[in-house]
Order: sequence, then C-alpha cells, then structure tokens
Amino acid sequence: MMSSYSIGLMHQLVALLLEPVIWGLLALTALAVVELGMLPAERYKGIPRFIKQKNAESLEVIAIKRIERSDFIARIAPMLGLMGTLIPLGPGLSALGNGELDILTTAMSVAFDTTVLGLLVGVVGFVIGRLRRRWYDQALTHLEARS
Repeated sequence: MMSSYSIGLMHQLVALLLEPVIWGLLALTALAVVELGMLPAERYKGIPRFIKQKNAESLEVIAIKRIERSDFIARIAPMLGLMGTLIPLGPGLSALGNGELDILTTAMSVAFDTTVLGLLVGVVGFVIGRLRRRWYDQALTHLEARS
C-alpha cells in the first residue's frame, strides 16, 4: 500500500518519542505532587506574609510565576498523555494484524496508562491554578483596598 523511505523514517522517529513522553509525564506528575505539597504553606504563610508587608508588587510577581507553573502542568500533561496514547497504538494495531496479541496488550496498557495519568495530572494542575488565582486575586484586592 504505502511504503516509502520517508514513511519508514517517520515511524522510527515517532517510536523514539514514546520514552521521552513517558519521562516527561512522570516529571510533570512529580511537579504536580510538589505543587500540591506547597499549597497549604503558600495559602496560610506565604500570601499572608506579603499582605503584612504590604508588598503588592512582589506578591504579583510571585503570583504570576506560580500560576504559570500550574497552567503549564494543566496544559502539557494531557498533551503528553495523548501522545503516549497514540504512539503505541500504531505498533499495537500492526501486531494485531500479525496475530501478536501480547504486543497489542502491552501497547494498549501503555496507551491507557498514559491517558489516565496525563488527565489526572492535568486536573490537579487545573485545580491548583484555579485556587492560586483566587487566593492571589483576593490578596491583591485586599492590598489595593488598604492603599
């Protein structure tokens, strides 16, 4: 049907992407866990300290950085999850055509695992980002009302 050097090269390059995609997804998972751990201290110690110091500029700089980090997790993790889903499906479907069910089973497991993990990490990043937006908006509003 379709066979050419460029298609073969593309298949090889895409196959090489699976490992970095999985490592990236695991790194984002670790980052999401760290961000979750930082939330209570940020909410109950960090933000009130900026309010006491009446330092709106520093608070705004910190808020932008932390919210961007949450948004990064929320957006990138599902993308990596989708990549981790699609990459093994090609070889899995090819194995199905050859009657190699073990390869198909492994490919489907990897596909579903990366999808679920990507979505979970994305949800965590989204929730963290929404909480941070609310907390920092309230703190900045409070500081502006005092001025």
